Formats: sequence, C-alpha cells, structure tokens
Amino acid sequence: MHALLNVAVMAARQAGNVLIRRMNNLDKLKVEEKSRNDYVTDADRAAERAVIETIRKHYPEHAILAEESGQDGDGDICWIIDPLDGTTNYLHGFPVFSVSIGVQVKGRIEHAAVYDPIRQELFTASRGDGAQLDGRRIRVSRQTQLERALIGTGFPYKLIDQEMAPYLRMLENVLRNTAGVRRPGSAALDLCYVAAGRLDGFWETGLKSWDLAAGSLIIREAGGIVSGLDGSENFLESGHVLTGSPKIYAALARLCANDIKAILHAA
Repeated sequence: MHALLNVAVMAARQAGNVLIRRMNNLDKLKVEEKSRNDYVTDADRAAERAVIETIRKHYPEHAILAEESGQDGDGDICWIIDPLDGTTNYLHGFPVFSVSIGVQVKGRIEHAAVYDPIRQELFTASRGDGAQLDGRRIRVSRQTQLERALIGTGFPYKLIDQEMAPYLRMLENVLRNTAGVRRPGSAALDLCYVAAGRLDGFWETGLKSWDLAAGSLIIREAGGIVSGLDGSENFLESGHVLTGSPKIYAALARLCANDIKAILHAA
C-alpha cells in the first residue's frame, strides 16, 4: 500500500471510531444548521480533527481541504476530507454514513479511502493499482441491460426550487426503465457501491468536492465511468455527477439526455 494511502486509511479509521463512540449519545450532540438540510455536529468536527491530526503527524507540510474547517495550506498535495458523509442519517441513528478521504496530487486524485464505520468496510484505491474492498479487488457490475439495473441517487436540496421539477422527471424516467432506484444518503458510499457492483449506476446534483473526490477514483479504478451530468470532467467543481459501469453509464446518459439538459439549465 502506498504511504499516502496508508495514512488515509489510518485517518479514516480514527474518524470512524470517533463517530461510533458518539453514536451512543446522539441526543447530547450539539447540532447547527448550516443551510436547509445541511447540518454540522460535534461529531463531524471531532471526526475531522482526528483525520487532520493523523495527516499532520505524518505530512505537516501538505494542504488540506476539509468540509468543516475549509482550506489550510497550499501545495502540490492536498487532502480532501469529508469526516461524516451522511450527517442527517447519523443524527437519526440511520446506519448509512461514511468517512471519505481523497489525496490530490498536482490536481489529480491519486489515492482514496472511504470507510463505513457501521459495517467496518474499507474501500480504497490508488491510481493504476485498482480498487479494493477490505483488501480484495473489486470491479463494477457486468450488467448490460438497463431494465435489470439497480441505480442510486440523491435528492437535490441545495437548489430545491430550481432543480426539483427536472430531477423528478429524471427520477420517474429511471424508475420506469430500470429494476429500481435507491437513495441511501451517503454519496461517498453510493460511489463505492457502484465500484463494488452493488449498484449499477448513480447520479446526483449539488454535491461538493469532498463528497466525490475519493469515490470517483475508486469507481475508475474498478473499471467504471464517472463524469459530470454533461459528460465533462469538471464534476468536482460542478457537484453534478453521473456514473456507472460502462454499459449502464451510457444507457443512463441516453435515457435521460433531455432531463439532464433541464437539470443543468435549472442549476
């Protein structure tokens, strides 16, 4: 395992331990609403501190971009951190959330770790070395027929007035033409589930770079395709993502071409 990935794994596990310990006292957590349906808790901040402390112990000179504390430092290597992806789930004791850490080197994500503390599942990847789940190689699904595909999504909360109508048209279209749609509530885990073949495809809008950085590399190293809704490479900046195994990605893009244009226009 590459040294940078090894530190990412250690940091993710440390943060996961913090989150699990604090789950026993959810009613005592201090909760702030940053914006509609966007919360931050003491657990988010404590988990983020655990990640940053682990990184700083080994690489004090590296830059960090973290959801709660923002940008710290500058340089060729930047750690992109979501200490608790799925805060709303976590607050309700709904057991779907994760820690996501991507390592960006000269503008490209080179290493990634996503940790599910509930299931103790660790998804990892380094560019060119494939993707793993708990050390075992994973690949995207071999499904080729959209009507048999299971697709993941996330609901648009940031620009709900503008995006909800075109999003719901896309959701209906996907529901009518696939085996089903799932919305677990942690985008980082959804991306990993595509990589592991548990989902055949996924789309969402309004995400942040820390939601996507790690999972996008894990998908690509598992043989999948990930892009913006418009097929572009700027999904870390736009926050709009479409992904899947090659056949399902292409089928989704064709099926929802008009809906995607409407969503992008609304955004």
